[in-house]
Amino acid sequence: MKRKSIKVAALLLLATLRLSAQTDNPEKFRPVYHFTPEQHWMNDPNGMVYHEGLYHLFYQHNPNSSKWGPMHWGHAVSKDLVDWEHREIALYPDSLGTIFSGSAIIDKDNVAGFGKNAMIAFYTSNYETQEDGKRKRFQTQSLAYSTDNGRTWAKYANNPVLDNPGIKAFRDPKVIWHEASKTWIMSITEGQKIGFYGSKDLKKWDKLSDFGEGYGAHGGVWECPDLISMKSGTKDVWVLIVSVNPGGPNGGSGTQYFLGDFDGTTFKPHDKETRWLDWGTDNYAGVTWSNVGNKHLFIGWMSNWLYANAVPTEKWRSAMTTVRDLKIVEVQGKNYLTSFPIAGYQKNLKAEANRLRSTHSLDIKGFNNALKLSFKGVDLSEDFRVVFENSIGEALSLHYSKKSGYFALNRSEGGLISFHKDFAKKMLAESPIGDGRCNLDIYLDKTSAEVFVNEGLVTITSVFFNEADFDSVKTSFSINPGNMNLYRYVK
Repeated sequence: MKRKSIKVAALLLLATLRLSAQTDNPEKFRPVYHFTPEQHWMNDPNGMVYHEGLYHLFYQHNPNSSKWGPMHWGHAVSKDLVDWEHREIALYPDSLGTIFSGSAIIDKDNVAGFGKNAMIAFYTSNYETQEDGKRKRFQTQSLAYSTDNGRTWAKYANNPVLDNPGIKAFRDPKVIWHEASKTWIMSITEGQKIGFYGSKDLKKWDKLSDFGEGYGAHGGVWECPDLISMKSGTKDVWVLIVSVNPGGPNGGSGTQYFLGDFDGTTFKPHDKETRWLDWGTDNYAGVTWSNVGNKHLFIGWMSNWLYANAVPTEKWRSAMTTVRDLKIVEVQGKNYLTSFPIAGYQKNLKAEANRLRSTHSLDIKGFNNALKLSFKGVDLSEDFRVVFENSIGEALSLHYSKKSGYFALNRSEGGLISFHKDFAKKMLAESPIGDGRCNLDIYLDKTSAEVFVNEGLVTITSVFFNEADFDSVKTSFSINPGNMNLYRYVK
C-alpha cells in the first residue's frame, strides 16, 4: 500500500512538472505549418472564399480567453494557403447575438445591391439567455458585406435575413450558387437534419427541402453542412459534408459525408451507407472555399469537443488541419470522397537522404516534429506497424490489422494524456482497400499527425502532446530508398 501511495505521488508530481513546463513555454506545442490563432481560442473555419489574389480564412474566435466563449469571426489571408497573415477581427457580436459559423461568397452580379463583386458573409446570430439556470439559445441567420476585399465589414441593416422556424439548433449557413436553377442555395443545420433554402437576391430565403432522417450517424446535432458539386469521371455527383457532435467514429465529434444528386431543391443520396471523411478524432466542422472554380479545397478544425477546452496549451488553443484537395474515387464499384494535402506544402518540404539507421528504422532527430514521411507499396497481406519514438519513451504508432481490415493510430503511449479522460485513444479506421498494397503519407507537425492511405482514401487526423520531439521511426516492414521518402519541413 505504501509503494502504491509513493507511485501515485510520483505521477502527480510528474504531471505538475509537465504543466509547469508548459506554462514556462507557452509556444511549446505550437505547430510549424498548420494555421493557429496568434492567441486565445479558435474553433470552426468560417467564410472561406478566394478573391483578388487572396484566400480568406475566417474562424470562430474568442479574443478574450483560451476557452470557448463569446464568438467573433477571426480573420487571416494567404496567397498560397500555406503561409498566412493575421488580420483584425472581422465580425463582432451585436444586439442579435454572438457570431456563430457561416460562409462567404462573391456577389459578381450585385444581386444583393451592395456593389459588384462585394464579399458577402452569412453567419448565425446566436442570442443567449438564462432560464432556471440553463442556457437557452435563439439562432437566426444574418449577413454582412465588404467592398474592400474583406478588410472592413458592414452588417446588413435588416438582419436577420432568415428567421428561426422554431428549431433550437438552427445554424451554420453555407451558401453556394446552383447554376441549373439560377438560384443561391443555403444549406443549414436544423437539429439532426440539414435544411435547404433558396434565394435570388441573397436577402429573402425560401425553404426548399430538408435531408437527414434515416441517413447517417445521429449521435448528436448535425453541424456545418457543405453541399458541393463534383465529378466522378464524367458524371456529376453532389457531395453533402455534415459534421456531427457527438457521434464521431472514434468518440466525440466527427465529419461524415453523403454522395447523391441535387436538383436545385432536393438532395437524394445514392445509398444509406455512413461514410467518414476522416476517421481521426481531430477533424471537425470542415468546409470548402468558395470562388475557386472547379477546385475543392477543404480545411477543418483540428480538435474535438470532448477535450478542446482542456488541451495543454495556454496562450492559444487549437489549430486547423492541412488544406486538402477533395476528389471522388471509385474503389471496387463504390465511390468515396478522398482528402489529401494540397501540393503547396511541398515547397517547404526538403528531401532528406542518408537517414536509414537500419532496414527497419529511420533517424529523424532534429526535425522539430515537422516532417512528411511516405511509403510506397506497403504490403497489406500481413499486419504492419510504423512507430514514432523519442528518448524519453513517448510513442505514436500506426498499425494495420489484416484480419480486421483496420488501420489504427494510437496516441495513448506517452506524452500528456491525463488532462482529459477521453484523450488517450487508439483510433480505428475501416479500410475499403482489401488485399494488395497501399501508399502511406504521414504529415507530422509538432503536436499533430495526419495519416493518408492511398492519397486520402483512408484518413486519420490526431493531435498529441509530447514532452520531447520524436527522434526515430521504426517499422515492421523493410525500408529502402526505393519505397520511402522522408522530408523535413523548413520554413
